[in-house]
Amino acid sequence: MASWKKACPSLPHRDAWLLQLFQSQTAAKSGVVRRQKRDIERLLGWERFRQELNHRGFHAVENAGQVVIFCNQGPVRIIR
Repeated sequence: MASWKKACPSLPHRDAWLLQLFQSQTAAKSGVVRRQKRDIERLLGWERFRQELNHRGFHAVENAGQVVIFCNQGPVRIIR
């Protein structure tokens, strides 16, 4: 069983997933986290994911089935 399910068994599935994502050490330090696109679609849905990004002022990019989430409010610039 995934560790976030053990840590938050009383929360609905998607809320526990969000907590695990945004309360991770990396996110707490304004870092960058990566999740599989299919996990976001399956566990959360794009609309809820976008709402959460907007609420936190974070940005994300998607490439090759991976979503990279910038857990800070700084601008994102695509180099190439």
